[in-house]
Amino acid sequence: MSVLDKVLSLRPGNTVARVGASSRVPLLNPREPLRALERLPVALACLPVQSKAALPGLLRAARSEDAVLGLACPHPTADRGAAERFIAAVHEAAAEAEHARPLFLQAGPIRVTGSDEDSLAPLREGLFRVVDAGFTLVSLDLSRLDSYAAVEAVNALVSPVTERELALELSAPTPASGGLIDAYRTLLEGLSQWKVPLRFVRVSERDLGGAEPDVGTLRSIVDLAADYNASVCVGDVREGFPRMLPTYVAAGAKKVDCVGPFERLALTSWPPEVRESLESKSAASGVAAGELLSVVEDSLPPLDPQARERLEALSFAEAAEVLAALGAAGTGHSVMRFLAQNQGE
Repeated sequence: MSVLDKVLSLRPGNTVARVGASSRVPLLNPREPLRALERLPVALACLPVQSKAALPGLLRAARSEDAVLGLACPHPTADRGAAERFIAAVHEAAAEAEHARPLFLQAGPIRVTGSDEDSLAPLREGLFRVVDAGFTLVSLDLSRLDSYAAVEAVNALVSPVTERELALELSAPTPASGGLIDAYRTLLEGLSQWKVPLRFVRVSERDLGGAEPDVGTLRSIVDLAADYNASVCVGDVREGFPRMLPTYVAAGAKKVDCVGPFERLALTSWPPEVRESLESKSAASGVAAGELLSVVEDSLPPLDPQARERLEALSFAEAAEVLAALGAAGTGHSVMRFLAQNQGE
């Protein structure tokens, strides 16, 4: 049995059910590459797919740099078909390119706005759809809740994720008087009492201070998360891109979500009238224009070939820079070999 065949046997059941057992694309739970990279100064890169036209360039960068890659669908519950269309587009692009490096697919961050049943019921339905679509990591944004409401909401929501042993990521609840670290501590302690397995604690670049982050706070969150067998993701990296990426790795982050230039690249690929409409809707809704593009792209006229090629080329260049800055370049084959040799662990 080849290395790839052995790694394919590690794919989650929900992903195999979606793409078919005959697929040769290694779509994995991010827990698997983390096992291989645990002791190395490397962070997994997760990039938002604001436009599906960027996918060939992002995947080509992972092959060129020999790296694991995560791809995020910012709004997988936007409508009933959003999650399925995203998975289909990624799988089609990866299969066409015969992509043989580990990939993981992130849903969200999905915003949780309340802990009452009226708020949770549609979210719970959405999470079932996301899991059935084939995502291997679900990220929940708890920033609109206090720590106690966040624990209650997570416990009520995550059975579709945990029952299938998929990866769960949670961002911080609203900090109370004790600050950000206490908010995480209360959340983690509450979840441990309910035995909710957590793969990533997500802290945003903004919460760390933006372009000049508080590295001491990040290290404290890394240490706290480790006490609960979780790793830290630095999310929504914009201002510190790409200068701060090695600093996040040195501080112990094991996953970094880079918005960086990818939102701008996607938006500028579309005609001015489309951009202006998205920016107007963004100002009215408070949702980033790039995220809105990811929601409505399928209803827009297709990009012309020249714009598509430009987006693919620029996405390749920026993604390659991310992978190198996070120490991930050159690790893809070693991750594959490790997983093939340690399938049962």
